[in-house]
Amino acid sequence: MTRDEALALFGRRRDAWLSGDLETYLALFAADLVFQSPAHAEPLIGRDAFEKLVRASAAHLEPQEFVFTDLAVDGDVVLAEWRIAARHRATGRRIEWWGMSTCSTRDGLITRWREYWNPADVR
Repeated sequence: MTRDEALALFGRRRDAWLSGDLETYLALFAADLVFQSPAHAEPLIGRDAFEKLVRASAAHLEPQEFVFTDLAVDGDVVLAEWRIAARHRATGRRIEWWGMSTCSTRDGLITRWREYWNPADVR
């Protein structure tokens, strides 16, 4: 994957998330996706499991901001630092957090996604 391809993929992901277009967002991930984050002790295996997480999150959070501050590509691996902000739908409270992710791609789809962020930032 080239840097331009990674920027385009991550841009589509950001834009779909910000617009609430979950179908487009989920279509960026391979069916055999492996997803890991600080919120889950065990990896989520498969896009179907990831979809449940994404839809539950969308029911609680309204996206407001998604900025990639740094992005590096090494073959099919993309590393990115980012900042996200969302509004909690029930309380109206704005939540903002910084994170770092690493992902692998195959045929233009994300096959592995691991993110690192401070869980205290989103409580």
